[in-house]
Amino acid sequence: MPARNARKTVFWFDDGKRPSVADELEKEKDITLHRLAYNGPKADIWGAMSASHVYCITSTRQEQPEEFRANAALLARCPDLLVVSASGAGYDTVDVAACTAAGVLVVNQSGGNADAVAEHAVAMMLALTKKIAQTDRALRSEKRVSRESFKGWNAHGRTVGVIGIGNTGRRVARICGLGLQMKVLACDPYLSAEEIKARGATKVDLPALLRESRFVSIHCPYNDETRNMIGARELAAMQPGSYLVTTARGGIVDENALADALKSGHLGGAGVDVWNDEPPPLSHPLLALDNVIATYHTAGITQDSRENMRTWNAQQVAAILRGERPPRLVNPDAWGKFVPRFERIFGFAPK
Repeated sequence: MPARNARKTVFWFDDGKRPSVADELEKEKDITLHRLAYNGPKADIWGAMSASHVYCITSTRQEQPEEFRANAALLARCPDLLVVSASGAGYDTVDVAACTAAGVLVVNQSGGNADAVAEHAVAMMLALTKKIAQTDRALRSEKRVSRESFKGWNAHGRTVGVIGIGNTGRRVARICGLGLQMKVLACDPYLSAEEIKARGATKVDLPALLRESRFVSIHCPYNDETRNMIGARELAAMQPGSYLVTTARGGIVDENALADALKSGHLGGAGVDVWNDEPPPLSHPLLALDNVIATYHTAGITQDSRENMRTWNAQQVAAILRGERPPRLVNPDAWGKFVPRFERIFGFAPK
Protein backbone atom coordinates (compact mmCIF):
# COMPACT_ATOMS: atom_id res chain seq x y z
CA MET A 1 0.00 0.00 0.00
CA PRO A 2 1.49 3.38 -0.91
CA ALA A 3 2.37 5.74 1.91
CA ARG A 4 -0.32 8.33 2.56
CA ASN A 5 1.88 10.71 4.51
CA ALA A 6 5.54 9.75 4.36
CA ARG A 7 6.91 12.79 6.19
CA LYS A 8 7.34 12.00 9.90
CA THR A 9 5.95 14.75 12.10
CA VAL A 10 6.35 15.43 15.84
CA PHE A 11 4.94 18.20 18.01
CA TRP A 12 6.13 19.45 21.39
CA PHE A 13 5.01 22.26 23.68
CA ASP A 14 7.91 24.35 24.94
CA ASP A 15 7.80 23.98 28.73
CA GLY A 16 11.04 25.84 29.32
CA LYS A 17 13.04 22.74 30.28
CA ARG A 18 16.54 22.56 28.89
CA PRO A 19 18.05 20.61 27.30
CA SER A 20 14.90 19.55 25.45
CA VAL A 21 13.83 16.62 23.30
CA ALA A 22 13.04 19.10 20.53
CA ASP A 23 16.71 20.11 20.28
CA GLU A 24 17.64 16.49 19.80
CA LEU A 25 14.86 15.62 17.35
CA GLU A 26 15.78 18.53 15.11
CA LYS A 27 18.95 16.62 14.29
CA GLU A 28 16.84 13.92 12.59
CA LYS A 29 16.73 14.81 8.90
CA ASP A 30 13.52 12.95 8.09
CA ILE A 31 11.48 14.37 11.00
CA THR A 32 9.52 17.61 10.92
CA LEU A 33 9.28 19.13 14.38
CA HIS A 34 6.62 21.60 15.51
CA ARG A 35 7.61 23.71 18.52
CA LEU A 36 4.35 24.93 20.03
CA ALA A 37 3.39 27.30 22.84
CA TYR A 38 0.34 26.79 25.06
CA ASN A 39 -0.67 30.42 24.55
CA GLY A 40 -0.20 30.39 20.78
CA PRO A 41 -3.00 30.78 18.22
CA LYS A 42 -5.35 27.84 18.67
CA ALA A 43 -5.85 27.38 14.93
CA ASP A 44 -2.09 27.00 14.42
CA ILE A 45 -1.72 24.69 17.40
CA TRP A 46 -4.48 22.30 16.39
CA GLY A 47 -3.44 22.48 12.75
CA ALA A 48 0.01 21.17 13.65
CA MET A 49 -1.29 18.63 16.14
CA SER A 50 -3.96 17.17 13.88
CA ALA A 51 -1.38 16.38 11.18
CA SER A 52 1.32 14.94 13.47
CA HIS A 53 2.32 11.40 14.31
CA VAL A 54 4.07 11.83 17.67
CA TYR A 55 3.25 13.95 20.71
CA CYS A 56 6.21 14.59 23.05
CA ILE A 57 4.32 15.48 26.21
CA THR A 58 5.35 16.68 29.64
CA SER A 59 4.95 14.00 32.29
CA THR A 60 3.80 16.35 35.06
CA ARG A 61 0.08 17.06 35.13
CA GLN A 62 0.43 20.37 36.97
CA GLU A 63 2.43 21.73 34.03
CA GLN A 64 -0.05 20.58 31.40
CA PRO A 65 -3.25 22.48 30.50
CA GLU A 66 -6.22 20.14 30.52
CA GLU A 67 -6.96 20.90 26.87
CA PHE A 68 -3.65 19.43 25.75
CA ARG A 69 -3.54 16.27 27.84
CA ALA A 70 -3.48 13.07 25.81
CA ASN A 71 -7.05 11.93 26.36
CA ALA A 72 -9.86 10.64 24.15
CA ALA A 73 -10.93 14.15 23.12
CA LEU A 74 -7.43 15.04 21.92
CA LEU A 75 -7.00 11.72 20.13
CA ALA A 76 -10.25 12.31 18.25
CA ARG A 77 -8.83 15.56 16.90
CA CYS A 78 -5.49 13.98 15.93
CA PRO A 79 -6.41 11.08 13.61
CA ASP A 80 -2.82 10.32 12.55
CA LEU A 81 -1.33 10.34 16.04
CA LEU A 82 0.63 7.13 16.58
CA VAL A 83 2.72 7.78 19.69
CA VAL A 84 2.55 9.76 22.90
CA SER A 85 6.00 10.03 24.46
CA ALA A 86 6.19 11.26 28.08
CA SER A 87 9.24 13.29 28.98
CA GLY A 88 9.92 11.43 32.22
CA ALA A 89 9.07 8.21 34.01
CA GLY A 90 5.56 9.35 34.92
CA TYR A 91 2.68 9.72 32.48
CA ASP A 92 0.01 11.48 34.53
CA THR A 93 -0.90 13.61 31.53
CA VAL A 94 -1.83 10.58 29.42
CA ASP A 95 -5.04 8.54 29.43
CA VAL A 96 -3.37 5.22 28.73
CA ALA A 97 -6.65 3.32 28.27
CA ALA A 98 -7.86 5.81 25.66
CA CYS A 99 -4.55 5.57 23.81
CA THR A 100 -4.64 1.78 23.85
CA ALA A 101 -8.18 1.73 22.50
CA ALA A 102 -7.11 4.06 19.68
CA GLY A 103 -3.98 2.10 18.78
CA VAL A 104 -1.66 4.84 20.05
CA LEU A 105 1.56 3.78 21.75
CA VAL A 106 2.46 5.35 25.08
CA VAL A 107 6.16 5.39 25.95
CA ASN A 108 8.12 6.97 28.78
CA GLN A 109 11.71 7.51 29.86
CA SER A 110 11.59 5.29 32.93
CA GLY A 111 15.04 5.07 34.50
CA GLY A 112 16.38 8.28 32.97
CA ASN A 113 16.24 10.16 36.26
CA ALA A 114 16.19 7.19 38.64
CA ASP A 115 19.61 7.85 40.13
CA ALA A 116 18.73 11.48 40.78
CA VAL A 117 15.42 10.65 42.49
CA ALA A 118 16.89 7.83 44.56
CA GLU A 119 19.73 10.03 45.79
CA HIS A 120 17.25 12.79 46.67
CA ALA A 121 15.03 10.39 48.60
CA VAL A 122 17.90 9.00 50.65
CA ALA A 123 19.24 12.52 51.23
CA MET A 124 15.84 13.46 52.64
CA MET A 125 15.81 10.43 54.94
CA LEU A 126 19.22 11.27 56.34
CA ALA A 127 18.49 14.98 56.66
CA LEU A 128 15.29 14.21 58.55
CA THR A 129 16.79 11.77 61.02
CA LYS A 130 19.82 14.05 61.60
CA LYS A 131 17.57 17.15 61.91
CA ILE A 132 19.82 19.01 59.52
CA ALA A 133 17.21 21.54 58.39
CA GLN A 134 16.20 22.40 61.96
CA THR A 135 19.84 22.81 63.00
CA ASP A 136 20.59 25.04 60.03
CA ARG A 137 17.60 27.30 60.69
CA ALA A 138 18.35 27.57 64.40
CA LEU A 139 22.00 28.36 63.85
CA ARG A 140 21.07 31.25 61.58
CA SER A 141 18.37 32.75 63.80
CA GLU A 142 18.91 31.83 67.47
CA LYS A 143 21.64 32.00 70.07
CA ARG A 144 22.73 29.49 72.69
CA VAL A 145 20.48 26.64 71.59
CA SER A 146 21.53 23.38 73.17
CA ARG A 147 22.76 20.97 70.56
CA GLU A 148 21.11 18.20 72.58
CA SER A 149 17.76 19.48 71.26
CA PHE A 150 18.80 18.36 67.76
CA LYS A 151 19.61 14.79 68.72
CA GLY A 152 18.48 12.46 65.96
CA TRP A 153 18.87 8.78 65.08
CA ASN A 154 21.20 6.64 63.05
CA ALA A 155 19.81 5.14 59.86
CA HIS A 156 22.36 2.32 60.03
CA GLY A 157 20.74 -0.97 60.94
CA ARG A 158 17.16 0.29 60.87
CA THR A 159 14.37 -0.76 58.52
CA VAL A 160 13.33 1.13 55.41
CA GLY A 161 10.15 0.31 53.49
CA VAL A 162 10.12 0.99 49.77
CA ILE A 163 6.71 1.30 48.12
CA GLY A 164 7.31 0.43 44.47
CA ILE A 165 10.68 -1.15 43.68
CA GLY A 166 11.09 -0.29 40.02
CA ASN A 167 13.94 1.74 38.54
CA THR A 168 14.07 4.25 41.39
CA GLY A 169 12.96 2.03 44.25
CA ARG A 170 15.62 -0.58 43.54
CA ARG A 171 18.29 2.12 43.68
CA VAL A 172 16.99 3.30 47.05
CA ALA A 173 17.10 -0.33 48.21
CA ARG A 174 20.70 -0.66 47.05
CA ILE A 175 21.89 2.57 48.70
CA CYS A 176 20.11 1.77 51.97
CA GLY A 177 20.88 -1.93 52.04
CA LEU A 178 24.49 -1.92 50.91
CA GLY A 179 25.53 1.58 51.90
CA LEU A 180 23.76 2.00 55.24
CA GLN A 181 23.35 -1.67 56.18
CA MET A 182 19.61 -1.18 56.62
CA LYS A 183 16.97 -3.88 56.44
CA VAL A 184 14.97 -3.23 53.27
CA LEU A 185 11.30 -4.18 52.85
CA ALA A 186 9.40 -3.61 49.63
CA CYS A 187 5.75 -3.58 48.65
CA ASP A 188 5.17 -4.08 44.93
CA PRO A 189 2.19 -6.16 43.77
CA TYR A 190 3.62 -6.60 40.29
CA LEU A 191 6.80 -8.38 41.33
CA SER A 192 7.35 -11.78 42.91
CA ALA A 193 9.22 -12.36 46.14
CA GLU A 194 12.16 -13.70 44.10
CA GLU A 195 12.26 -10.63 41.86
CA ILE A 196 12.13 -8.30 44.84
CA LYS A 197 14.87 -10.27 46.60
CA ALA A 198 17.04 -9.85 43.50
CA ARG A 199 16.51 -6.09 43.85
CA GLY A 200 17.78 -6.11 47.41
CA ALA A 201 14.60 -6.27 49.48
CA THR A 202 12.15 -8.57 51.20
CA LYS A 203 8.61 -8.64 49.80
CA VAL A 204 5.83 -7.67 52.21
CA ASP A 205 2.34 -6.26 51.89
CA LEU A 206 1.60 -2.61 52.61
CA PRO A 207 0.31 -3.07 56.21
CA ALA A 208 3.45 -5.00 57.18
CA LEU A 209 5.71 -2.44 55.52
CA LEU A 210 4.08 0.46 57.36
CA ARG A 211 4.12 -1.40 60.66
CA GLU A 212 7.76 -2.52 60.52
CA SER A 213 9.58 0.39 58.85
CA ARG A 214 11.33 3.29 60.53
CA PHE A 215 11.53 5.01 57.14
CA VAL A 216 8.98 4.74 54.32
CA SER A 217 9.91 5.94 50.83
CA ILE A 218 7.34 6.09 48.00
CA HIS A 219 8.34 5.24 44.43
CA CYS A 220 5.16 4.01 42.71
CA PRO A 221 3.32 5.67 39.79
CA TYR A 222 0.25 7.83 40.27
CA ASN A 223 -2.87 6.10 38.94
CA ASP A 224 -6.30 4.89 40.03
CA GLU A 225 -4.71 2.23 42.25
CA THR A 226 -2.39 4.60 44.10
CA ARG A 227 -4.48 7.78 44.38
CA ASN A 228 -4.64 8.69 48.10
CA MET A 229 -3.06 5.32 48.88
CA ILE A 230 -1.41 6.75 52.00
CA GLY A 231 -4.13 8.37 54.10
CA ALA A 232 -4.91 8.83 57.78
CA ARG A 233 -5.34 5.10 58.40
CA GLU A 234 -2.03 4.17 56.78
CA LEU A 235 -0.14 6.97 58.53
CA ALA A 236 -1.57 5.88 61.89
CA ALA A 237 -0.26 2.37 61.18
CA MET A 238 3.32 3.63 60.87
CA GLN A 239 5.70 3.43 63.83
CA PRO A 240 5.63 6.36 66.26
CA GLY A 241 8.50 8.69 65.37
CA SER A 242 8.99 7.22 61.89
CA TYR A 243 9.66 9.17 58.71
CA LEU A 244 7.82 9.37 55.38
CA VAL A 245 9.48 10.46 52.13
CA THR A 246 7.58 10.95 48.89
CA THR A 247 9.34 11.72 45.62
CA ALA A 248 6.90 9.92 43.31
CA ARG A 249 3.80 11.99 42.48
CA GLY A 250 1.45 14.30 44.30
CA GLY A 251 -1.88 12.68 45.11
CA ILE A 252 -0.46 9.39 46.40
CA VAL A 253 -0.24 10.79 49.94
CA ASP A 254 -3.15 12.62 51.55
CA GLU A 255 -1.37 15.88 52.39
CA ASN A 256 -3.81 17.01 55.07
CA ALA A 257 -3.63 13.65 56.82
CA LEU A 258 0.16 13.82 56.68
CA ALA A 259 0.11 17.29 58.26
CA ASP A 260 -2.14 15.99 61.03
CA ALA A 261 0.14 13.02 61.71
CA LEU A 262 3.14 15.33 61.97
CA LYS A 263 1.37 17.92 64.15
CA SER A 264 0.26 15.22 66.57
CA GLY A 265 3.84 14.01 66.96
CA HIS A 266 3.00 10.54 65.67
CA LEU A 267 5.46 10.90 62.79
CA GLY A 268 8.96 12.19 63.35
CA GLY A 269 9.20 14.00 60.03
CA ALA A 270 8.48 13.96 56.31
CA GLY A 271 10.28 14.76 53.09
CA VAL A 272 7.89 15.99 50.40
CA ASP A 273 9.06 16.67 46.85
CA VAL A 274 5.71 16.19 45.04
CA TRP A 275 2.41 17.95 45.68
CA ASN A 276 -1.25 17.96 44.69
CA ASP A 277 -0.76 21.51 43.45
CA GLU A 278 2.68 22.46 42.24
CA PRO A 279 4.02 24.61 43.62
CA PRO A 280 1.95 24.35 46.81
CA PRO A 281 0.50 27.60 48.21
CA LEU A 282 2.59 29.32 50.88
CA SER A 283 -0.30 28.70 53.27
CA HIS A 284 -0.02 24.92 52.87
CA PRO A 285 -0.07 23.27 56.34
CA LEU A 286 3.00 21.14 55.61
CA LEU A 287 5.11 24.20 54.90
CA ALA A 288 4.47 25.52 58.40
CA LEU A 289 5.98 22.47 60.09
CA ASP A 290 9.57 22.44 61.27
CA ASN A 291 9.97 18.69 60.76
CA VAL A 292 9.12 18.78 57.04
CA ILE A 293 11.72 19.07 54.31
CA ALA A 294 9.91 20.49 51.29
CA THR A 295 11.35 20.60 47.79
CA TYR A 296 10.03 21.89 44.50
CA HIS A 297 9.51 18.60 42.58
CA THR A 298 13.23 18.74 41.96
CA ALA A 299 14.24 15.20 42.95
CA GLY A 300 14.67 14.17 39.33
CA ILE A 301 16.06 17.47 38.11
CA THR A 302 19.80 17.27 37.63
CA GLN A 303 22.02 18.10 34.68
CA ASP A 304 22.64 14.39 34.22
CA SER A 305 18.99 13.35 34.29
CA ARG A 306 17.94 16.13 31.90
CA GLU A 307 20.54 14.90 29.42
CA ASN A 308 19.33 11.32 29.82
CA MET A 309 15.66 12.17 29.34
CA ARG A 310 16.29 14.35 26.30
CA THR A 311 18.43 11.73 24.58
CA TRP A 312 16.34 8.71 25.54
CA ASN A 313 13.14 10.41 24.47
CA ALA A 314 14.46 11.48 21.07
CA GLN A 315 16.13 8.15 20.35
CA GLN A 316 12.99 6.19 21.23
CA VAL A 317 10.75 8.42 19.10
CA ALA A 318 13.12 8.18 16.13
CA ALA A 319 13.32 4.39 16.51
CA ILE A 320 9.52 4.02 16.55
CA LEU A 321 9.23 6.13 13.41
CA ARG A 322 11.78 3.83 11.75
CA GLY A 323 9.43 0.94 12.51
CA GLU A 324 11.12 -0.45 15.63
CA ARG A 325 9.34 -1.66 18.75
CA PRO A 326 10.19 0.73 21.62
CA PRO A 327 12.06 -0.44 24.73
CA ARG A 328 9.89 1.50 27.21
CA LEU A 329 6.39 0.71 26.01
CA VAL A 330 3.76 1.46 28.65
CA ASN A 331 0.80 -0.11 26.82
CA PRO A 332 1.93 -3.19 24.86
CA ASP A 333 -1.74 -4.08 24.25
CA ALA A 334 -1.89 -1.18 21.78
CA TRP A 335 0.64 -2.80 19.44
CA GLY A 336 -1.92 -4.85 17.51
CA LYS A 337 -3.92 -1.78 16.49
CA PHE A 338 -0.84 0.40 16.11
CA VAL A 339 0.82 -1.75 13.43
CA PRO A 340 -1.86 -1.42 10.69
CA ARG A 341 -2.27 2.30 11.46
CA PHE A 342 1.48 2.83 11.06
CA GLU A 343 1.54 0.83 7.82
CA ARG A 344 -1.41 2.75 6.43
CA ILE A 345 0.37 6.06 7.03
CA PHE A 346 3.97 5.21 6.12
CA GLY A 347 3.57 2.30 3.72
CA PHE A 348 5.58 -0.29 5.66
CA ALA A 349 4.91 -2.37 8.75
CA PRO A 350 6.85 -1.89 11.98
CA LYS A 351 8.71 -4.91 13.33
